[in-house]
Amino acid sequence: MATHQDLATLTLLGKRTIHRLGFGAMRITGPGVWGEPMNPDEARRVLRRAVELGVDFIDTADAYGPEVSERILGETLFPYPKQLLIATKAGLTRAGPGQWSPDGRPSHLRQACEGSLARLRVERIGLYQLHRPDPAVPFEDSVGTLAELQREGKIDLVGLSNVTVDELHRAEKIVPIASVQNRYSLGDRGSEAVLAECQRRGLAFIPWFPLGAGQADQLEVLKQVARAQQATPFQVALAWLLQHSPVMVPIPGTSSVAHLEENMAAARLRLTRAEVQLLSAA
Repeated sequence: MATHQDLATLTLLGKRTIHRLGFGAMRITGPGVWGEPMNPDEARRVLRRAVELGVDFIDTADAYGPEVSERILGETLFPYPKQLLIATKAGLTRAGPGQWSPDGRPSHLRQACEGSLARLRVERIGLYQLHRPDPAVPFEDSVGTLAELQREGKIDLVGLSNVTVDELHRAEKIVPIASVQNRYSLGDRGSEAVLAECQRRGLAFIPWFPLGAGQADQLEVLKQVARAQQATPFQVALAWLLQHSPVMVPIPGTSSVAHLEENMAAARLRLTRAEVQLLSAA
């Protein structure tokens, strides 16, 4: 089992230091990231166990449920451990299971922030992220709203999600950016340029779907390395992410304590240089 000592750390804009293996709270909701979890008690056990295992960075969003993930987090973990950084997001709305629509209007983002503050039971959100640029709203208007919320003391750090390098640069002209959360995994490296820019700048890169939406065990090279490491393909996939970049902060999510413990054990794996190169070339 992973311990605090197994988890490397990263400091966000010189303010908050977190362990580099976090927890994504999207899956403590119902099917299609919609509604209540099928096993609410297990969802709460997962959150408590994550903290016990040294997780001090939990990522959620008002769109998860919607509102369900944030509410369960507040109900389960408040009052929060002093070291715990909870990140949430705004900028997507939901009409039903599996449906996601961007809404980056300043009025919506403000309303969403107030709702997140209430559900998470905090006066200030540790890391607030724009969930996705809205093509119907000027990007600078959306980011500018987060900057205003920061000046008003309602959020501490500002992050982005699903952005390009150009959008990152545009946002940084408005407000300091602490993190970028883009889709990324061993089998999906479309955001490599964004990762490289984050590494150059020392910004956290938070890969969503870090296990390729559960498809990691289908890659033969992962199975090969997993056999050599006496680990699971999912653990190897997480270990590769952690060794691929010092600013990588994977946030694998699950609704199962057993799966959580399996994911956290990945922090103990030390892939050889040859294994890292083999996986990187896949």
